[in-house]
Amino acid sequence: MRGSRLWLQSCCVSALLSGRLSGCSGSPTAMFSSFPGLCSRKNSCHYGNVDSEHYSSLVKSVVSTRISCQTPESIEKEDQLLYGAIVKSKPQVCRALKNPWPLLNDAKRVLDAENIEGSMSRIKLQRASEHASIPSVTAILQKTMSVQQTFYLERWKKRMIAELGVEGFKEYTNHLFTQGKLLHVAVEEILTGEKDLNEDGKCLENVSGYLQSISGVLEDVTGVKAIESVVLHKPLQYLGIVDCVAIYKNSLCVIEWKTSEKPKPFLHNTYDNPLQVVAYIGALNSDRNYNFQVDSGLIVIAYKDGSPAHTHFLKAEQVMQFWDKWLFRLEEYNASPNPY
Repeated sequence: MRGSRLWLQSCCVSALLSGRLSGCSGSPTAMFSSFPGLCSRKNSCHYGNVDSEHYSSLVKSVVSTRISCQTPESIEKEDQLLYGAIVKSKPQVCRALKNPWPLLNDAKRVLDAENIEGSMSRIKLQRASEHASIPSVTAILQKTMSVQQTFYLERWKKRMIAELGVEGFKEYTNHLFTQGKLLHVAVEEILTGEKDLNEDGKCLENVSGYLQSISGVLEDVTGVKAIESVVLHKPLQYLGIVDCVAIYKNSLCVIEWKTSEKPKPFLHNTYDNPLQVVAYIGALNSDRNYNFQVDSGLIVIAYKDGSPAHTHFLKAEQVMQFWDKWLFRLEEYNASPNPY
């Protein structure tokens, strides 16, 4: 067998040199075509038919070494002119709480749908009393926002002012505040049944979309224990006004009603709202004006166009995690110059 192979190779070489192989035109391809066992059918290739001139500009643009006139530095400079200097937040350092405080009160019990009892509380804010010198939860959260949060908030303000003007932006923010206030009034009237919404046509008209948005949530809210009521944490020296404390799907929780122009389907979309809710829970549990305590929370995001509201329920485990974060923010506030 090996001798046959050598003999065949010798014949092929001789044929190439002499050009006398049968059917040979002088090219290797033509020569080997006379040996069916040694060659395969040549595949047809269509790349030769491509109009290279037609695609020459595309090829040049792809392989060109030229780059855009914009560089990361020029983009950053342009961004600073439009929105201000970029402020980068410092890396967070793990630290321990200086003044840890329990969320739950051993002297109180957590109520559920089966043992809900007592009247509804509605304690008004008295700024002429001891409340005057105690900071609110909202004020604490605003003053202790992270550098990153502050940057994006200021950037949003500059964008809105550039689009609406200073006066237009003020009108816009006042409108948002009014919408939120009217929604709270409407929800309060629905849950307490103290007033027929149809009697106040203007209020109903202004918040009809929001009410439609939260209609499904309101069906699951029962056993209201407090509404638009002040909660005070004396040992930690802060207070707030809780929107609602009620049973939601068999759990007694602090409920916060929020409005938004953008969808907020995830909890992280709500920014500091979980800290606000948890701060209210801690204050309510500490406040002697309430003979019960809460370990759950609910954030309801209502939409003006009537789209179904997004609900973010905070279980007891989540509440405990956010409680520690709130205590850190409170410590930061107290350590700042002139906190009060």
